[in-house]
Amino acid sequence: MATALRVAQQLRRDPRTLALILVVPCLLMWLLSEIFGSSSKTFTQIAIPMLGMFPFIIMFLVTSITMLRERTSGTLERLMTTPVHKLDLLLGYGLAFALLAAVQAMLVSAVAYWLLGLETRAPMGVVILLAVANAVCGMALGLFVSAFARTEF
Repeated sequence: MATALRVAQQLRRDPRTLALILVVPCLLMWLLSEIFGSSSKTFTQIAIPMLGMFPFIIMFLVTSITMLRERTSGTLERLMTTPVHKLDLLLGYGLAFALLAAVQAMLVSAVAYWLLGLETRAPMGVVILLAVANAVCGMALGLFVSAFARTEF
């Protein structure tokens, strides 16, 4: 929990990362609605997959780059000198980013449904749950990939 709290505090103090996580997917969804028209069938067909893809991709990028920077800056090595286990560290990062991923997916879903007027045959709760699951999967994949990466690229 201490690791999750530390990561959450770091994220709270980084407005660029918060904007990337919370604002960019909403802006992308709005841009899609402007391009295709929010009441068109094309927007509906494109918006539903994008509700899953935007959170997945953004959380993958943010978590993998954040964890890689922690490793390359020496923070992880300093943490390993403390009694913190590797699993505790990963679970702390995972918990902090999973909560942020859930907030991101719910926010972009709320924008799509309530502000842009997205209508789906599937229940709204199921679509939101799938968006949250995709965001958490993107976060988990980002943590996994960061273990093998040497640079952000």
